[in-house]
Amino acid sequence: MSFLKWEPLSSEEEQKVLYAISEAELKTSGEIRVHIDKWCKTDPVFKANNLFLHLKMDKTANKNGVLIYVAKKEKKFAIVGDVGIDAVVPNDFWDEAKEHMTNSFRSDDLVGGLCKGIQLVGEQLKEFFPYENGDINELPDEISYG
Repeated sequence: MSFLKWEPLSSEEEQKVLYAISEAELKTSGEIRVHIDKWCKTDPVFKANNLFLHLKMDKTANKNGVLIYVAKKEKKFAIVGDVGIDAVVPNDFWDEAKEHMTNSFRSDDLVGGLCKGIQLVGEQLKEFFPYENGDINELPDEISYG
């Protein structure tokens, strides 16, 4: 996949990312979503935080939603978590996921980077927000596009 031309994910690529989300959420009560934009004309963390609210990700009971935001053409991205996560995790909590995603994105492997990042986010979340019996999926497992 090339980052030079705007193409939302193909159906097959989208299914891979959605599968990664569903697998990661089996380990944690946290909620993970992905948003892909063509461009990001501002700081990606700023944009991700705005989208987090717009997508109503702040409405989970445990305040443990995570948004992975990607500006595809610019190869910019951010991982942001809700206040419940930020209150209990160290500042470098997402660094391993970010490193893997950065390396994949530099190699034009958007889907591989997203899937590995989602997997790592799920593993990290389970330490602080393990899956609980009766856990319900509070947010849709979907990819949004801008």
